[in-house]
Amino acid sequence: MPLRLIEIILPRDSAPIVEQLQNFGSVLDRWDDQLNDGKVTVQLLVHAGNAEAMLDELEERFSHFADFRIILVPIEGTLPRPVEPDDESSNGHPKSPERISREEIYSDVCEGARISRTFLAQAVLATVVASVGLTRDDNAVIIGAMVIAPLLGPNISLCLATTLGDTKLAITSLKANAAGMSVALALSLLLATVFVVDPELPAIQSRTQVSGGDILLALASGCAGVLAFTSGAPTALIGVMVAVAILPPFVVFGLMVGSGDFDAARGAFLLVATNVICVNLAGVLTFAAQGLRPRVWWEAERAKNAMRLSVGIWVTLLAVLIFLIYQASLE
Repeated sequence: MPLRLIEIILPRDSAPIVEQLQNFGSVLDRWDDQLNDGKVTVQLLVHAGNAEAMLDELEERFSHFADFRIILVPIEGTLPRPVEPDDESSNGHPKSPERISREEIYSDVCEGARISRTFLAQAVLATVVASVGLTRDDNAVIIGAMVIAPLLGPNISLCLATTLGDTKLAITSLKANAAGMSVALALSLLLATVFVVDPELPAIQSRTQVSGGDILLALASGCAGVLAFTSGAPTALIGVMVAVAILPPFVVFGLMVGSGDFDAARGAFLLVATNVICVNLAGVLTFAAQGLRPRVWWEAERAKNAMRLSVGIWVTLLAVLIFLIYQASLE
């Protein structure tokens, strides 16, 4: 299990209280360093799975201090090697979750929900790359657009916002989704006047048809994407980006609308809707299954209500989507 170094800046006379914390038994090692102005830095080495409980208790105990600060640092390795935790800790507490802390997940996921020049540039570049790949029927080029995947981040952050009941993050995620899709749609409509778009090309035709397999694929990929974030293994996201790409079928939708082929555009839009709905539904359920909760009880209650509402909405939309897919298959 990976390690984390928790650095706490405290008033000097409060440092002994750290040893009285309920979760102090999970600490592998401790170092204290005296600072100026009557402050001290306490460094705690813990397993990543124990970091969240320790951070919650530290914040609850010391957040009223004006100079209080916690810094969480990932550790690549240390010698001597630490002992791996047992299924049950020595103090009788339940097994720590097999994921990184809430704060780390929040920080990583929020990066994909910000509307920045980099995000908009990625949306533009991914749209151009996808358009070229689709019109050439070149899967290697299309995969390049999938790996850029500017629209996956806002959807994962929306899942996290729902799980934590974070209204501000949810609004930010929706704005990023809207901005990325607006850029992709406007540019693909423009590129439809530049490229000769053949709807019979396999790369385009395959993205104008939806089946039950696409629903299962999107659900599994949404689950895998969240697991990649919660395990602290972002490299695993590359496979998810390729498996449940949102942008290429959306580019096909824009190209078909720009070319006047509205029947093919409808099929592409259904595929985009399938991916978005299933990624969000699977993502919310996976975050919840991973035990991700707000720290305080009143936020937890709000998050529970938000999650129930969100799951209900996504399940309803999925049912409507399945009906539309069935109707399309009869035509």
